[in-house]
Amino acid sequence: MRFWLIGFDGMEPSLAARWMDEGRLPHLSRLRAHGAFLPCASTRPPVTYPAWTTCVTGVNPGRHGIFDFTEVVPGERSIRFINSTYRRAPALWNTLSEQGRRCCVVSVPGTYPPEPVNGIMVSGFDSPVATAVDPSFVYPREVYPEVRGWRFADFQESDIGPGWHARALERLLAKIEDKERITLRLLDREPWDFFMTVFGESDTVSHHFWLFHDPGSPRHRAGFETAIRQVYERLDVTLGKILEHAGDDVVVGVVSDHGFGGAGTGVVHLNNWLAERGYLRFSGGGESLLKRLALKFAPERLRGMLFRRFQHLATRAESQSRFGGIDWAHTRAWSEELNYFPNIRINLAGRDPDGLVPAEEYDAFVRQLCAELEAWEPIAKAWPRAELFSGPEVEHAPDIILELALEDGYSHSCLRSRGGAAFRRIRDDEALGGKERGMNGNHRDPGVLLLNRPVAETSASLLDVAPTVLGVLGAAGPAMEGRALLGGGTSQAETAQTPEVQPYSAEQEKLIEDRLRALGYFE
Repeated sequence: MRFWLIGFDGMEPSLAARWMDEGRLPHLSRLRAHGAFLPCASTRPPVTYPAWTTCVTGVNPGRHGIFDFTEVVPGERSIRFINSTYRRAPALWNTLSEQGRRCCVVSVPGTYPPEPVNGIMVSGFDSPVATAVDPSFVYPREVYPEVRGWRFADFQESDIGPGWHARALERLLAKIEDKERITLRLLDREPWDFFMTVFGESDTVSHHFWLFHDPGSPRHRAGFETAIRQVYERLDVTLGKILEHAGDDVVVGVVSDHGFGGAGTGVVHLNNWLAERGYLRFSGGGESLLKRLALKFAPERLRGMLFRRFQHLATRAESQSRFGGIDWAHTRAWSEELNYFPNIRINLAGRDPDGLVPAEEYDAFVRQLCAELEAWEPIAKAWPRAELFSGPEVEHAPDIILELALEDGYSHSCLRSRGGAAFRRIRDDEALGGKERGMNGNHRDPGVLLLNRPVAETSASLLDVAPTVLGVLGAAGPAMEGRALLGGGTSQAETAQTPEVQPYSAEQEKLIEDRLRALGYFE
C-alpha cells in the first residue's frame, strides 16, 4: 500500500462543497463519492507553519515547537526566523525513511533547509533565497534540474494598484500548471511509498480576491468574481491528473491547513488598547524610516542585495519597527500586532529585559488580562498558552493567544499602531488590503480532508493525518495525538532523532523577511 498526500493550502470546505455540488470540481467530487469529505480542525490560531507541522508530525505545537515564522529571542528585544531544524518532533518522512520507505516531499511549508530522506525533498517557501527553487532547496541536489521552475511567489503583495489583480490571477493559474508538470514528472520517477506536495495558490487567491468573490462582504468590489473558483477548478484538474497515476494500492488524501473567510471593516490596535488600560506606555516613534523607505522604493529584486550590503542597518531598522516606540520600563504587556496571529506577550521579570511582572504573579496577571480582553467586544476569546498547547516547547509560544471577533460573519483585522484609537474602521483605500494593511480574506478554522477511502468519522483534525498515513502504510511510529482514520493503528517506534537547532544568520533572516513580506505576512 502507498499514500499520496496533496496539500491545497487554505482550501475552504464550504467553497469546495458548493462547487462540487455544482459539478465544477469533478475530481474532488470523485474522492467524496468513493471516500470521505471531512471538515478538518486546524491549529489555534490557524497559522501556516504550525498547522502544516502538526499535519506531518501528529502532535500539537507544544510538542513540535513551531508556533509561527519567528520567535522572540530569549533575553532580547529581537526576533529570529525559525527553520526546519527548530522542529522538535519527527515528521512522516523521518519515520518512514528510517524504515526504508521511499519518500518524495515537495513544497511543505516549514521544511527549509531540506532534510536527508530516503528519496527526494524539495523544501517549502521559508528559503533564505529568491522566490523560486534553487539547488539549496533540494535533497539530493542532483535532482534540482527535475524541479527547476517551482515558484513560490511570482509577484509582490504589498502595493496593490490598478491592474494588479489581473496580473496576479494570470500568474497564479500559470504557477499551478508549472507545478503540475513538475509533480507528474516526480510521480513518474518511481513508485513512491509516500508522496506529498503542497500547492499554495488556493491560499493566495483567497487572501486577495475574497472581496470580489463574496457579494455580502462589507468590502465588496465588482470584478474578478470567479477568481477563487478558477483557482479551485485548476487545482482540481491537477488532482485529476495525479489520480490518473494512482493504482488500487494508492490511498490519496487532499488536505488543507485551514479554511478561509472574509475580513470586515473593523481594525484592532492591541497596543493602543493596552496603553489605554495602563499596561503599556509608548515612548514615541516606533516605525523605522529606513524600513519604510526601503519597502516603498527599493525594487523587489534588489531588496535582498541591499539588505545583505547594509545588514546591520537593516537589522536595527526591523528591531526598531517591532520593538521600538515602547517604554519598556513602564510596560507590563505588549503585542507584535500580527494580523494572522494576534497575541499578547507579558514583560516578565527574569525572562525579558527590564521585565516588570514578577514570576509569582504571572498566572494571576495572565488570567486577569484574558478576562479584560474577552470583555472587549472586538475579542472573541483570549487563551493562556497553557490552555491551548501542551508539551516541553510551550514556553516558546506567546503568553496569550487571541481570536478576533466576527462582525456579521466577517473578521476584524489586527494592525500595528503606536498611539491612537484601540478600534477603528478601515479607510476606503485600505479595502483591498495587502501587506501591513490587513488582507480582505483571512484564515479560518476548519480546513478540509478528503480521502479516496471511506471512514467512520464525520470530522477530522490535522493531528489525525500523520497517524492515518502510518496506519495505512503499516509503519511503526512515535507517540502521536491523533487517530488513524483508516485503521491499522501503528506500533510504537523509537522516536527519530531531531536535528540540532541551527539558527539563520542575520543575512539569511533579512532575506526570509523579504520573502514572507512578499507573500503577505507580517501585516
